[in-house]
Amino acid sequence: MISKQPVVSDHKKWPFWISISVLFFVFIYLIRGILLPFVLGIFIAYFLHPVVDRVERTGTPRTVATLMIMACFFLTILLLSLLIVPVIAGQLSGLIAALPDYVTAYQQTYATELSRWLGGLPAAATDSVKSAVSGFSGVMVKLAGEFVGGLFHSGMAFLHLLSLILITPVVAFYLLRDWDGMVSRLDKLLPRHSAATIRQQLAIIDRTLAGFVRGQLTVCLMLATYYALGLSLAGLKFGIVIGLATGFLVIFPYVGLLLGMTVGLGVAFFQFDSTSQIAAVLAIFVAGGIMEAYIVTPRLVGKKVGLHPVWIIFGMLAGGTLFGFVGVLLAVPATAIIGVLLRFALERYRQSDYYQGER
Repeated sequence: MISKQPVVSDHKKWPFWISISVLFFVFIYLIRGILLPFVLGIFIAYFLHPVVDRVERTGTPRTVATLMIMACFFLTILLLSLLIVPVIAGQLSGLIAALPDYVTAYQQTYATELSRWLGGLPAAATDSVKSAVSGFSGVMVKLAGEFVGGLFHSGMAFLHLLSLILITPVVAFYLLRDWDGMVSRLDKLLPRHSAATIRQQLAIIDRTLAGFVRGQLTVCLMLATYYALGLSLAGLKFGIVIGLATGFLVIFPYVGLLLGMTVGLGVAFFQFDSTSQIAAVLAIFVAGGIMEAYIVTPRLVGKKVGLHPVWIIFGMLAGGTLFGFVGVLLAVPATAIIGVLLRFALERYRQSDYYQGER
């Protein structure tokens, strides 16, 4: 008589997977200081993996295909850096230098109106408004200083920069070259009784990441180019740096566009005397927002990824708080993975005896 192997029920599997997840999170948190080049290498490999696969299907050896694509990618990055970085640095330094003048002009222009408005309020209310504004300004300056200092400490120090230059290409190369082999070896490690389910969820995660990360990066590049060219052609000072920042910040839903529009219109108000020129700057941002919401994002990202904008913003803020700049990079993939796993868990919960009220 053949004895049957005991079947592990679903509710007994959850402690194991939760324990593995907690241990993995703690491990990542403990080594967060060295993660940046590895995270960037993984992102580059994931982004270029389909291209290497296409080249390999033409009969090119995998190693040669990887070297070709990597060389093209990093040469493109190098050329763009040589062309764009000096312009961005010049405009950014100019914008920072012009900020005190803008603040002075703002005070001179609106101080009278503000005093007139505050003059109509009771003395206690006036003092409260001034205290609130002063306190808010102090908090914002402190947060901005901590944020810039954190970026400098985590991403701009010499050793970190050196590790990015030396380690990131190596990590990306080996991941790209050995991608299929690593996937095959990891597949063999999956528990046999859950392998099909895990493969199914990994496929959903891959589709989500491919649809959002690759698609959103393409959207950012397109919109950054559009805003930079549009604002420069409109004659706006610092148009390139404002446009590039606006384009790349659209990964934060609604935040990037609003922030870019605020800065762009603020510069336009102080630069232009003509209402038509200010309206042209506003039209560029409005057209970009419409293009992003109704044309570019639906076509390149789509709605099937299932990531709510609030969930993305929360993930980025939480990632930045826990892991700094690396956390911001990991936020979108992590929120995508967590979203997929939560939907799977909810589906299993609705199918469980506990939800159905059965014993």
